Amino acid sequence: MDTTHGTLDEALERLHTTGPEFRGYLSNHGPMAVEALVRRGQARTVHRWLDTYATKLEDVPSPQSPLDDTNWQEALGDPRRVTDWTAYLTRQVAERPWREVLAEWWPRLLPGIAGAATHPVIRVGHAVRVLLEEGEEAPRIAELAHAIGYWAARHTTLPVTVRPAGATSPADALAALPRIADQQVLPLDGLAQLPGTDGWLSAAEALRAPEDPDAARDQLAAVVQAATHRYLDYGHGDAVLLVHAATAPNAVLRTLPALPRSLWPASLGVAWAATAALTSVYSPAEPLPPLRAGSLTPEEVFARATAHGDEHAIKLADTALDVASWTPDGDDRALSAALRGMELIEPGT
Repeated sequence: MDTTHGTLDEALERLHTTGPEFRGYLSNHGPMAVEALVRRGQARTVHRWLDTYATKLEDVPSPQSPLDDTNWQEALGDPRRVTDWTAYLTRQVAERPWREVLAEWWPRLLPGIAGAATHPVIRVGHAVRVLLEEGEEAPRIAELAHAIGYWAARHTTLPVTVRPAGATSPADALAALPRIADQQVLPLDGLAQLPGTDGWLSAAEALRAPEDPDAARDQLAAVVQAATHRYLDYGHGDAVLLVHAATAPNAVLRTLPALPRSLWPASLGVAWAATAALTSVYSPAEPLPPLRAGSLTPEEVFARATAHGDEHAIKLADTALDVASWTPDGDDRALSAALRGMELIEPGT
């Protein structure tokens, strides 16, 4: 990662003066996007990108009342308490190692992965990746506290419990999922249709979900790959929200190395449920015509995403580059999915 002049830490410090949402419910993607930009060699673009993006953002919401170890449960899932949550988690990571705090909160929050269209868990994944791979500087630990606090404030469970225990591959399981009846809805209204969608639960539970931690990790990577590939053909159902069908499980995958191995199988199950839900809520009936990255390198694809400027296109390209790195010869479909995102999503300003 190019961290010349502390670009990432400077950007995170700027972003921590803003709230996690704006315009009522839109998630602040700044911390996720700047981490991806720096990681992928685009550090020189970060502050210019942030100068523009920050014009949308709002101030940190006013605190309500302090949270502690005795009363946090009353505020779980209450977005009005997000600043209280941030303060509470900031104290936690100041008093204990961040890995210990993460391991405590992960099983508490994992069932609420659907909150804010999975943005909080994605933010956690970006925060953990940089802590694991690039060092434990104070702004990065602070970002983890902000991310976990946001997740706690937006904690939302799916309206149906998914316990995958079949023998189906992720690609085949995604293809078999039925679509909800009314897809012209906000995420929560779409998720509410899942229990009444004939065949949805059985299709979602057909995924093979091994209990061995290493096998669960590998299956989670296969979920990320399948969702990324599917975006290439079906991303037009909702170009923005279907990005998260790939980036949310990838955030969980990025977090696994920081967690006890005993939590890996459950993490697969919940991440898959989120991907399956978003797929059924927004995937269209018919695929788009083929698109290929051709001779473009991963670096060139990400450079195009940077120039495009939209935060979702940047995040999708970041995940696509992960997927492409898992095979010796790359992954043309994954890189093509990133290009599809740039085609479908309106460029950033």
